[in-house]
Amino acid sequence: MTSYGKSITITCAKGDGNGINTLRYNPDLCTGCGMCVTVCPHRVFTMRERKAILANYEACMECGACQRNCPAGAISVESGVGCAGAMMRAALTGRRQEDARCE
Repeated sequence: MTSYGKSITITCAKGDGNGINTLRYNPDLCTGCGMCVTVCPHRVFTMRERKAILANYEACMECGACQRNCPAGAISVESGVGCAGAMMRAALTGRRQEDARCE
């Protein structure tokens, strides 16, 4: 998913349609510092053409590291149950927490 010039809102949802996590990213505000790539434990962002792009948004667990470290304010993450749910799934299935995803 490559997107430039518009704000992006991603909502991962379960089959019942209730949102699990919401990540908002405005590439127009991105300065290309790469902090989101550096701090995200699940590689949600990557850099392309000196801009962050959402490369793996399904892996977002709402930890908020990207939002807290973005000096431009280009990213926001709404609190919800995504992180807790993914961590519980990881524990119950024996998966590494780094591999836990919103499913």
